[in-house]
Amino acid sequence: MKRKGLFLLLMMTITVLLSSCWSKKELTDLAIVSAIGIDKTKDGRYHLTLQIINPGNVAGGMQGGGGGTQSPPVTIYSASGDNIVEASRRASSKISRRLYYAHANLIVIGEKLARENGLNPLIDAMDRDPEFRNTATMVIANHSTAADFVKTLTPVDKIPANKVLKTLEFTQREWGENIKLTLQEVIKKLRSPGEQTIVGGFRVVGNHKQAQMLENLQKSAPEATLRASGIAVLKQGKLVDWLYGEKARGTIWILDKIQGTDINIDWGGEKEAIAYQTVRQKTQISAQVKNGQPYISVHARVEGDIAEIEVPVDITNPKVITKIEQLLRTEIEKELKKAIEHAQKNKADIFGFGEVVHRSRPNQWKKIKSEWSDVYFPKLKVDITVEAYVRRAGLRNKSFLSGIKENQK
Repeated sequence: MKRKGLFLLLMMTITVLLSSCWSKKELTDLAIVSAIGIDKTKDGRYHLTLQIINPGNVAGGMQGGGGGTQSPPVTIYSASGDNIVEASRRASSKISRRLYYAHANLIVIGEKLARENGLNPLIDAMDRDPEFRNTATMVIANHSTAADFVKTLTPVDKIPANKVLKTLEFTQREWGENIKLTLQEVIKKLRSPGEQTIVGGFRVVGNHKQAQMLENLQKSAPEATLRASGIAVLKQGKLVDWLYGEKARGTIWILDKIQGTDINIDWGGEKEAIAYQTVRQKTQISAQVKNGQPYISVHARVEGDIAEIEVPVDITNPKVITKIEQLLRTEIEKELKKAIEHAQKNKADIFGFGEVVHRSRPNQWKKIKSEWSDVYFPKLKVDITVEAYVRRAGLRNKSFLSGIKENQK
């Protein structure tokens, strides 16, 4: 009986202590935010643009009702304030539901705000909020406002934020001239020595007003859409430059963020006659200090396949493969060198060379830390070594054009 009494007392105690559903959130009371756009107004305030998901329209596939009308998968709300929190509170006065940021996976910063104010004043509000995820991807609107960006409706991917995230992911994987970074990664970079980093860029292509219309999605070739565009260079949190093409890819390569890309080389007097597709690549950076001067060594190794040949080439010949590999090394070295020289011109150590010196030579780093960005980095000697190998040639050893040439003899 005593055991039964103790058990009953224990159960009653546990029942009292149970919190039940004190923190429950009904879906019908939540406005789920998928993307956040932040701009600077003419009077210097923050303008917040929120992309709210319409659950019924996303699930229903934007199908028309009995009256033949259609509704977009997202709704846009905006408000301004002296800080991010105030702007968010003001936006809530326009919505019949509670703003819910736990599913916000995209942060868009307008170019004007990034150049004039920088990211540092914005980060605290997002990093401090326990509901906001620091795994959200951050991008900078290239030559446009964050508001125009967030308001754009996109085909295929019903939720525009998802289109941006997938595009960044696949572009980095396939081409290597763009990068996808989370809020957490950007914060880490801005806290590192030099406070310099890069952020992916995106732009509205076409008429930004047309991009907000449902009619734009009803065309096989939309007049306006979103496109990955360049890499933003941030120095002490502020936008100072944009990188495109070889400079952008060279930067990603040095950062060891390349997942896949294509490299074209000249052959037989023809420009970009052979296309090389990377399969595996690895970049390593080391630092030394001699006589008070830091030196950086960049070693890149890449393996790949022959993807396309536009001239007659006998790739069964080992000497031909060796020459192709030499040309590949030269081409990659050129891109890495361009990226480094451009960064030194901007006095922006976006590669983290200073962090490498700090880790490997902490005592010497203390002596040069204060002058790293303005004195040491712009004149830094960087030794670049590239290894490039051709592993496969696809389903064909000899090129199609080689066979035609042999038949004509």
